Amino acid sequence: MPRRGRRPARVARLEVRFAKVTLKPPIRKPALGELSIWTVLAREENPPDDGKPIEWMLLTTCPVTNFEEATEKLTWYAIRWGIEVYHRTIKSGCKIEERQLGHADRIEACLAIDMVVAWRIFHLTKLGRETPDVPCTVFFEESEWKALNTYITQNPTPPERTPSLCEATRMVASLGGFLGRKSDGEPGTKSLWIGLQRLDDLTAMWKVMIKFIVPHPQ
Repeated sequence: MPRRGRRPARVARLEVRFAKVTLKPPIRKPALGELSIWTVLAREENPPDDGKPIEWMLLTTCPVTNFEEATEKLTWYAIRWGIEVYHRTIKSGCKIEERQLGHADRIEACLAIDMVVAWRIFHLTKLGRETPDVPCTVFFEESEWKALNTYITQNPTPPERTPSLCEATRMVASLGGFLGRKSDGEPGTKSLWIGLQRLDDLTAMWKVMIKFIVPHPQ
């Protein structure tokens, strides 16, 4: 479980149960008949004293006949939070609801671009947390990370070692208001999407200025 507010991150041990159940129709609509579905219950065995225990009750039309199928459905449900973050990025970061294009085909074309932008931001957020030690070149172009490093350090000479993805992600997030305090955790999508917008301008200016500093860069 990730950190949330003052609640520290923790590994939760869950008890998993599953069964097929039959739901009766509403009293006023008996003609609808009964509905047979599967239910999965995941409950935390030993929750922390100061924390709320995890308890998920999932109902599904997909068959759940063994433990592997039960944990598969729990994995599907756990992906929900990532989907919500992705949608929030499209809504609040790309501001898709503020588009005033007038026609559905234009909105669809705009949404196709915004979805790629939102995916890139969400992808960077996950990469920075899951693979923090890889070189930042797995995501950033050379001109991007050098422009970023130049602005943050106020030194046009790039470092001998390419910054890690975690270091570059935090530098980008700082452009978007991320303070990097110990209690802040890792950067979120909001500070990253603001930072990436600023980075585009910094990179464009860096490409212009570097020609005067190094006329023929290697």
